[in-house]
Amino acid sequence: MKKTYQGSCHCGAVRYEADIDLNQETYKCNCSICTKDRTWVSIIGPEDFRLQAGESALTDYQFHTKQIHHLFCKHCGVHSFGWGEGGELGKFYTVRLNCLDDVDEQELVRAPVTYVNGRDDSKAMPTEVPHR
Repeated sequence: MKKTYQGSCHCGAVRYEADIDLNQETYKCNCSICTKDRTWVSIIGPEDFRLQAGESALTDYQFHTKQIHHLFCKHCGVHSFGWGEGGELGKFYTVRLNCLDDVDEQELVRAPVTYVNGRDDSKAMPTEVPHR
């Protein structure tokens, strides 16, 4: 069941609401950027995401295939969410679970995790996942 969460960057300039079902899959990826910032996200549709404040504080970073907009706060540098477009999902948001302000720790413990092999652009499971 979806629940509405409040999320933000570290300094609070960027704030949003997101409707997420943490009983559904969450994702960790081993591509170069996700490895460096230990990304753990839930992917949601545009109808489930509402930016409350901070659009002017966001800076966009894209690389490689440029399919995902890795947004971060230009004041504190925190990547609290991003967005992409394409494939069967159409437009989607990637909400960083560690940036949800009101999530219960036990909800995160129970959340199922799917590991994505972004490093090799492959559907195959990454060879190493425990440290992610």
